[in-house]
Amino acid sequence: MSATAAGLVLGYAADAVLGDPRRGHPVAGFGMVAAHLERGLYADRRLPGVAFTLLLVGGASALGLPVRRLRSPALRTGLTAVATWAVLGGRSLDREAAAVERLLTGGDLPGARQRLTHLVGRDTTVLDESGVARAVVESVAENSSDAVVAPLVWGAVAGVPGLLGHRAANTLDAMVGHRSQRYERFGWAAARLDDLLNLPGARLAGLLTAVVSPGRSAAVVRAWRRGAAAHPSPNAGVVEAAFAGALGVTLGGTNVYGTRVEHRARLGDGPAPTAYDIAGARRLARRLGLSALVTAAGVSAAAAGVRSRPASRIGGSTGSR
Repeated sequence: MSATAAGLVLGYAADAVLGDPRRGHPVAGFGMVAAHLERGLYADRRLPGVAFTLLLVGGASALGLPVRRLRSPALRTGLTAVATWAVLGGRSLDREAAAVERLLTGGDLPGARQRLTHLVGRDTTVLDESGVARAVVESVAENSSDAVVAPLVWGAVAGVPGLLGHRAANTLDAMVGHRSQRYERFGWAAARLDDLLNLPGARLAGLLTAVVSPGRSAAVVRAWRRGAAAHPSPNAGVVEAAFAGALGVTLGGTNVYGTRVEHRARLGDGPAPTAYDIAGARRLARRLGLSALVTAAGVSAAAAGVRSRPASRIGGSTGSR
């Protein structure tokens, strides 16, 4: 197994066991740097936002470049593992979904609405039980792609620079990429870059959801083909539709974000989700994460094997051509 593949496996295991560190998370430090830079660069135009995004994502990626040049496989493995642990969010996502599930199944709808604000940006105060359950399932689906599958893809393709660059873009999208009067233009570059970097991960997540859903694979593909393109996000629509097909529920509908209202296309065939579908979404997310890890580690190991082969000798000292 290559150093990168081993690091991805170890980092994934660390996230599954430990989750995010309670204090001193490097992503929080990155966010503080980004907020400081925003104060200096902000203008209600796209060009300053492009510079802001390139500086931060490029800088984060550059931090990982020295790892690729290290001669010690053990050191490369260890640093890749640490970077993977830092950027993955599977355990934290599951923890938050489980907290809402407990409140909802225990009959505490107001508590579930409040805890749900840790997962989504929509207005949760008007949601009924089904609306809360739908929001959790959609968040688990989207973030399983963005915070687990996509970083593993970029880790397999580009090692530590890929891991750090992807997480930087994802963090900036959360900070400035949303549609608001302040960030409509300044956050445009961050939002578009995040969409671009998540394209391969979302498609892999949709495919793997079908693979790890025995008996529901056809429903996953059908939901994906019917509804994903109508979603406002080119990536979230794929994985949310795939989860809807796998779980046999219908996702989508009306979401309220302050004064903005979005009417999203219906995804899947089946009843509206209930509190008990959250557990199914969490189990599906775990299977999806493991299958993405196997895929990413396999790709990384295979690529390392190809690179380590001696170059074919062209020509020779004797013989005719």
